[in-house]
Amino acid sequence: MRHIATTRWSTRQHFPRAVRDAIEQAIGECESRHGGEIRFVVETSLDLPELWRDLPPRTRALQLFGQFGVWNTEHNNGVLIYVLMADHDVEIVADRGIASRVSQAEWDAVCRQMEHHYREGRFRDGSVVGILGVGALLGRHFPGRRPSDNELPNQPVLL
Repeated sequence: MRHIATTRWSTRQHFPRAVRDAIEQAIGECESRHGGEIRFVVETSLDLPELWRDLPPRTRALQLFGQFGVWNTEHNNGVLIYVLMADHDVEIVADRGIASRVSQAEWDAVCRQMEHHYREGRFRDGSVVGILGVGALLGRHFPGRRPSDNELPNQPVLL
């Protein structure tokens, strides 16, 4: 029922232009300090066919990881931060170049930090904390970056 009750309007209330701009700026600043790529996607709710199949948020995040080409970076170091508003869930999916170097527990810790801020209604803070957390993990394994290396858009996507 929460997928039916959660509206795009409420997602836009939590992620207004100012929050989306802060996310874009945080990704840009973060990516200037490491060689990884970050993509940020917020989905309001799952559609009825996905609900009928009982699609888990992690599986949906994997679908979007492919759909948005996060897997297709030159060094296989793209990371998707996925927020599913209806389930109050955050998932991080990392490409094989970084996933083999960072434990799932480290990604999960970043997710839990974001979820904590979101539960308190701090969507801007939670998003930026998540981006900085992912950036710290990427920076540890992919230090340095040339400004022209931006392979994925920094703008967040609202679905």
